[in-house]
Amino acid sequence: MTARSPAITSSPPGGTDAAVLQARLAARLADALREQSMTLPHPVSERLRAGREQALARARERRAATAPVVVASGRGGAALARPAPWWMKAASAFPLLLLLLGLAAIDRLTEAEQVHAAAEIDAVLLADDLPPVAYADPGFLAFLKTPSTSTTP
Repeated sequence: MTARSPAITSSPPGGTDAAVLQARLAARLADALREQSMTLPHPVSERLRAGREQALARARERRAATAPVVVASGRGGAALARPAPWWMKAASAFPLLLLLLGLAAIDRLTEAEQVHAAAEIDAVLLADDLPPVAYADPGFLAFLKTPSTSTTP
């Protein structure tokens, strides 16, 4: 076997017996794999090297995709934000949808009030006996809109 590095076989500070045994087993397995890799034919070792490089490149891409993004920094600190999941992005559109629905409801209610007011004016005009000249008077519509006070005895 080849020489082991002291960092692998040394026990971790404050570690338990299980941790020491795991570290020793890991060191032995690493040594055995290293020795066996020395006896592999050159084409096989090249394929393994290429595979390791591809695996490392994929791992870097995954880490970069899920890495936190610096949102704001100042006074020695930085706020980090992770990319939001799709359901959170969809939920952020909910207030906008509520706003649009509210505006549509307000528009319909306003239109209904205007139609109702015009219908009341038409009903007053059709129910009252007036000469045709009164309809041409510009102040007649203002008169109709004022609250009527009945002074008939």
